Amino acid sequence: MRVEIVDVGPRDGLQNEEKSIAPQVRAELCDRLAACGVPRIEAASFVNPKRVPQMAGAEEVMEKLERGPNTFYAGLVLNEKGYERAVEAGVDEVRYAFPVTEAFAAKNQNTTVEAATALAARLVERARLDGVRVSVTLSAAFGDPFEGRVEPDHVLRIAERVAEAQPDEIVLADTIGVGVPSQVRELVEGVAGFGTTVGCHFHDTRNTGIANAVAAVESGATVLDASVGGTGGCPFAPRATGNIATEDLVYTLHGMGHETGIDLDALIKVAEWLSERLGKELPGRVQRAGNFV
Repeated sequence: MRVEIVDVGPRDGLQNEEKSIAPQVRAELCDRLAACGVPRIEAASFVNPKRVPQMAGAEEVMEKLERGPNTFYAGLVLNEKGYERAVEAGVDEVRYAFPVTEAFAAKNQNTTVEAATALAARLVERARLDGVRVSVTLSAAFGDPFEGRVEPDHVLRIAERVAEAQPDEIVLADTIGVGVPSQVRELVEGVAGFGTTVGCHFHDTRNTGIANAVAAVESGATVLDASVGGTGGCPFAPRATGNIATEDLVYTLHGMGHETGIDLDALIKVAEWLSERLGKELPGRVQRAGNFV
């Protein structure tokens, strides 16, 4: 089976780093990932740079990309203004994200769950008219840093409403890394039942990320987010650490017989390059241990 990987390193991977990376270098990171065969890259975040200064210069990132025909470049948006900026900057895909809990929705993007759900439908409609792909990410779908456990029935009710708008995919995000495989299976199977493509976005905060990714694929998810080197975290979620490392995920999937189209050895070199740019060792295990064939 082919699993489509979205590398979110240039966005989620860098948005919580103390060291800000210049737009030109973030564009180079995208280029390097594309050269490895990564099919989709979350290149930029079209959010208020005063709130997330590491993501300033999103338009410049898009402008400096060496775009080829085999890679789709996505932009994260949290509201209509961000959507309009992303489309004008030339993204191939808009990724709209909102938390499924009231406390996190208020802190992350000053909205309510009801308003954010309604906006999802509007943005899907606009994306169809504008001719861009659109995915909707349900953040904190496994647990909330302020409200605690999130019940699966609550997530599925929201997902069903979003699915009615027919986005290209719905992504279930474990924003703070609290989920376990049994939860993953329940949610993935539930969302797949609405007839939509299911993606997942896992953080490795409690060392469950790769196990959750495997459970997701076995339950019907065909798209997985990951961040080269295992960088990442949310500025508005306390103790949220990095995403699962793309190279760790690719190693696991290839070992299980799945196809990704990604050159793992080349990807490891990108993780090493990023480690040098950030001036620190990154969390990814395969980048440190090496491939094994």
